Amino acid sequence: MGNLVDNKFTWTIKNFSSLGSEKVCSDQFVIGGCKWELLAYPKGDDKVGYLCLCLAVTESESRPCGWRRHAKFSFTLVNQHSEKLSRKTETRLWFDEEGPIWGFSDIILLTKLHERDRGFLVNRELKITVEIDVLEVIGRLDESEESEEGTTQPLKKIKKDNDGIFSSEVNGFLVLPSQAESVKRIFEKHPNMALNCRAKNQYLRTLCMNALLNLIQTMCQSLQELSIDDLSQADDTLTYLKNSGFKVDWLERKLEEVKEKKMEKEIGETRMQELEEELKGFREKYSDTEALLEDLKQKCSNTEALLKIEEAKLFAAKAPPLTLSDVL
Repeated sequence: MGNLVDNKFTWTIKNFSSLGSEKVCSDQFVIGGCKWELLAYPKGDDKVGYLCLCLAVTESESRPCGWRRHAKFSFTLVNQHSEKLSRKTETRLWFDEEGPIWGFSDIILLTKLHERDRGFLVNRELKITVEIDVLEVIGRLDESEESEEGTTQPLKKIKKDNDGIFSSEVNGFLVLPSQAESVKRIFEKHPNMALNCRAKNQYLRTLCMNALLNLIQTMCQSLQELSIDDLSQADDTLTYLKNSGFKVDWLERKLEEVKEKKMEKEIGETRMQELEEELKGFREKYSDTEALLEDLKQKCSNTEALLKIEEAKLFAAKAPPLTLSDVL
């Protein structure tokens, strides 16, 4: 049983605990103009004792020679008790006739997966979500997606280039149908962005547009996900776009804002860590001082008791002097 929303497919495997088969397959689904399916190995595959999950391009044997799909995808093993405890694994690679199936052989230890209170298996059901971003397609898109694009977006021209890739034309740029709406929105907001684009060859123009989209995608990541290396690469991409004639001053300003926020976050986290260490030291000293004060308090109490005893002895020693009668 599966549920497809945008570029996410959620697969619910019923009676997972009692499955006797070595491999189970999901229903086929279409994301990014490509047909896919998920494979799960309940008893493990290459690594015995671990759950193995794979993503496969379907009907790979019937595809034309030389077909390829470049995709970024992630598996999320859904924790049904707490979303924060879900496990996510991601990668980016090419699917082709030599390797139509890719995945991870060590998603989770089967012993942990089957633990009652872990939250992955609830009512014997296991939920897996795959998120796919198709970055590049060589060879035809799947027919179901071609017709779907043609009916849902009639205002866009669908072209096929020499490699058999179906693309949408937006403002003189050929892009994947899945990218067309984003590119259209960019040009609506910045219509003069590519007026001075130096690339006349359609292949080079597509490279420029893909670089722009990847840059925007990078900037839209959370600060937690965004690394310093990502920002460095974003600077390089921005320079490439400017050298290609793109007017991207608006994007440069946004990138600077993202870099400043990332720097503030890095500085803030470092400062917080320093303060936490400092606070830890103060608390330890405070605890030591408390123990010392308690010891001194006890010593004061003991000394006061001894002082009272000595006072009593001294008082007794100060009795009236003996008289003659006392002596005789």
